[in-house]
Amino acid sequence: QVQLVESGGGSVQAGGSLRLSCAVSGHDYSTYCLGWFRQAPGKEREALTTIYNTIPTYYSDSVKGRFTISQDNAKSTLYLQMESLKPEDTAMYYCAAVPGLYCSDGYWEKIVNKVTDFGYSGQGTQVTVVS
Repeated sequence: QVQLVESGGGSVQAGGSLRLSCAVSGHDYSTYCLGWFRQAPGKEREALTTIYNTIPTYYSDSVKGRFTISQDNAKSTLYLQMESLKPEDTAMYYCAAVPGLYCSDGYWEKIVNKVTDFGYSGQGTQVTVVS
């Protein structure tokens, strides 16, 4: 069992920055693929980024170059640094932990809509970007 708790969301002006955190605890998660996804009201979940053993393995085109995923094993925390935020980034942001093989190319997008069938996710933190 892996527990994940997101924090750091809030309201920010367009062009601003936020850093989301995800505290990870429970089972040895070092073999897990850790990632972020988001969901806006009335829209499907969107896979954003994954990391495996501190190495980023995937960024979606919508966030590449603006968002950075990182992992601090000493603090058991996953981060999402978000820069140059846009109103279309407004959504609930979730972190998740799934078996390591799902960090391979293409898998994260395929499983994001049923991530808890494969692993674990947190309750989310709201990000609102105002123009």
